[in-house]
Amino acid sequence: MTESELSELRERAENGDQEAVDELIELAAERSDMDELRRLADNGNATATDQLIELAGERGDMDVLRRLADSGNTDAADQLIELAAERSDMDELRRLADNGNATATDQLIELATELDDINELRRLADKGNTTAAEQLLELTAE
Repeated sequence: MTESELSELRERAENGDQEAVDELIELAAERSDMDELRRLADNGNATATDQLIELAGERGDMDVLRRLADSGNTDAADQLIELAAERSDMDELRRLADNGNATATDQLIELATELDDINELRRLADKGNTTAAEQLLELTAE
């Protein structure tokens, strides 16, 4: 597709042509064009948001996922948690857990247990997390 054709497609999309929007999303996904998907997602297009989350997850782009998760997108939060757990990113899991994400809390407890991180388990137990307290007891008993 030429730049001229792409510009025309964008103009049609901006004027409310849903077919043009769908085509733009498809093209952006095929080309892995994060900027185009971000622009469409920022305009409220759920399909573009889904494609952006998928692409960001594939690329490991935690910044994009964090921005979407922090704005309330649960799919982005789930993808972010998955990436953080894969990378053993305690800071990201802690941030999400401290913001009330139960899945992040579970992943943080699991990672802290694997790493024998008694301090993290104690911190979570002190905040009232019974699972962390149980894991802490098991680790200290060993």
